[in-house]
Amino acid sequence: APPGSDTYKGWLFKWTNYLKGYQRRWFVLSNGLLSYYRTQAEMAHTCRGTINLSTAHIDTEDSCNIVLSNGGRTYHLKANSEVERQRWVTALELAKAKAIRMRNNQSDDSGDEEPASQSDKSELHGPLKTLSSKLEDLSTCNDLIAKHGAALQRSLSELENLRLPAESGEKIKAVNERATLFRITSNAMINACRDFLDLAESHSRKWQRLLQHEREQRIRLEETIEQLAKQHNSLERACRGAPGLASATTSISSTAKGSVQSAKGEASDEDEETEYFDAMEDAPAFITVTADPKHHRRSGSNLSGASEGHPEDWNLEDSVFESSNQSSYNESTCKDLLPKKRRRTRIPDKPNYSLNLWSIMKNCIGKELSKIPMPVNFNEPLSMLQRLTEDLEYHELLDKAVKCESSTEQMCFVAAFSVSSYSTTVHRTAKPFNPLLGETYELDRLEELGFRSLCEQVSHHPPAAAHHVYSRRGWTLWQEITIASKFRGKYLSIMPLGAIHLEFHSSGNHYVWRKVTSTVHNIIVGKLWIDQSGEIEIVNHKSKDKCQLKFTPYSYFSRDVPRKVTGVVSDADGKAHYVMSGTWDEKMECSKILHSSHGSTSTEGKQKTVYQTLSPKVLWRKYPLPENAENMYFFSDLALTLNEPEERVAPTDSRLRPDQRLMESGRWDEANVEKQRLEEKQRAVRRRREAEAVEALEEGKDYEGYIPLWFERKVDAVTGELICVYKGGYWEAKEKQDWSVCPDIF
Repeated sequence: APPGSDTYKGWLFKWTNYLKGYQRRWFVLSNGLLSYYRTQAEMAHTCRGTINLSTAHIDTEDSCNIVLSNGGRTYHLKANSEVERQRWVTALELAKAKAIRMRNNQSDDSGDEEPASQSDKSELHGPLKTLSSKLEDLSTCNDLIAKHGAALQRSLSELENLRLPAESGEKIKAVNERATLFRITSNAMINACRDFLDLAESHSRKWQRLLQHEREQRIRLEETIEQLAKQHNSLERACRGAPGLASATTSISSTAKGSVQSAKGEASDEDEETEYFDAMEDAPAFITVTADPKHHRRSGSNLSGASEGHPEDWNLEDSVFESSNQSSYNESTCKDLLPKKRRRTRIPDKPNYSLNLWSIMKNCIGKELSKIPMPVNFNEPLSMLQRLTEDLEYHELLDKAVKCESSTEQMCFVAAFSVSSYSTTVHRTAKPFNPLLGETYELDRLEELGFRSLCEQVSHHPPAAAHHVYSRRGWTLWQEITIASKFRGKYLSIMPLGAIHLEFHSSGNHYVWRKVTSTVHNIIVGKLWIDQSGEIEIVNHKSKDKCQLKFTPYSYFSRDVPRKVTGVVSDADGKAHYVMSGTWDEKMECSKILHSSHGSTSTEGKQKTVYQTLSPKVLWRKYPLPENAENMYFFSDLALTLNEPEERVAPTDSRLRPDQRLMESGRWDEANVEKQRLEEKQRAVRRRREAEAVEALEEGKDYEGYIPLWFERKVDAVTGELICVYKGGYWEAKEKQDWSVCPDIF
């Protein structure tokens, strides 16, 4: 389009930041607004920024650069050539002039519009009437000043022409009188101006707030309309792609490929960096349809497809699924009937200490980055080893899985257990204490709950923790987790590395899976919140059954429920048996598949699969948080007991860590001092090991470095990875109270 037209589009280079410099962006000039997008395709759904030209200042730095500034927002743009720059400048100037004319016309026409109500009318006319009276006062004072000023000027002229000394006294007296009148009038003028400015300033602030409110309402309305348009578009595509079945009740989103890629949104590299997850790009790849069991009993012989089943199996199974539907509270009530140790149900309330960033920064001046102590204000009074143990909060899912005769049924409970470990993270934005090298944590619930757990920090750089759990109810779990993190400005990505192994004693089924990525948003500004996103593939290495679980990342424009998790359980032949659905912070359900068929291909080219299922059954539901949890770091009932003092534990146990104990007691200043002491002690031990390694190297000897106390490194036969596994001896040492091998780390 020519520069004089209403709309002008084209490519320009926009300055983003010092790392990426100028980036190519698609700019659109329309109706006095200059908007830009990453690509032309983004014009349909995502605008990266807009500037209003009616109040903008247009400047040219050199032959190709353009600078647009409007209040606190400035765009530094660059064209390919001077000719292209001049075209854009001409278009911008014309658009600015037109926008100013439109704004003036709107302000002129606004007097013809009546307020919506009497209250609005009185609120508008009252200030206007007051301002009008003040303006009249200013006008009157102005006339008087002009009149008296002219008279004073005449008097002064006459005074200059005086020749007779006798007349000089009278003239001078008249000049003084007129000067006095002028001074009085000027003072009145100044006072009137001051009153006018004060009144205008107060009402200006009020009108500014009203205008800001209207702008926010308009933005909200635009976002709502955009969201409705996206939902309408998605519904149309889903309606065109779904085959004609009797009664579709639910639709869940997943992927039809064997290995599913993580749905990660690409973060914008602009100054207003925002993470977008576009819901339109991920159309449903399979649809579940809840069938009537009675109807399928009569017509079951007519079913055909990739996967079939009998509804009677769903009701006549070994009652494992039925027992999972019972309320978790009833189960916990039954446990309370057993004789067991009484655990604590609360901890001291979290102090309301304000965080002084300057006090942190001034203590960091002149220190190495690795020696900067982070205050406990960012922590919760639990270590990473204890947080790892929290994964066992819903261990009864594994107890129920032991009773399953079918490996695919067992897979459903294992999948629910893998999701349940994230339920405690939804409100837990504080970080746990980093364990010291050689630090351990035991959770002995063998008599009460049938299992005992042991964790040990086996490496410090990189930090790695080994975990082993034995249950007398028929299962063993072990893992070695290393945490990798990436700070991306507005959010922090936490990626647990390492596989989780679970083996059932009677069947020999060996399950392996890995954790998904956790993202902490609003690191710099705003309220912290956590999201889980990515894929979990659970594999039974004995039967080759698989479960693909997808954690859908949060999207403002998505029509799905937040924190959604979906998946399919299939056997070694790829035949789907169950559909998993739910949320990682509330519950997980399982639906038995009766029939599967291939639907039409979506607009993205993905093949949709339609699963006819029976009614879903709840496998796992989150326990409610204890009373006053918001003042106790949002700890669950299990988390409240993890740091409870116990006798006969190892001297390296996290319960004995002094800085963590002081923080739990609310003595944060003392905890910061103790935390710094422990970290410096650990650095001294590391420096001594490094010196020993250098000395051994000079002597031509091998240096093994740190050797874990209760774990040993072996190559895993299933995954082929080098992993720390429990070598035994801890519980025997506890029985004898022989802790001679434990180092002094506290």
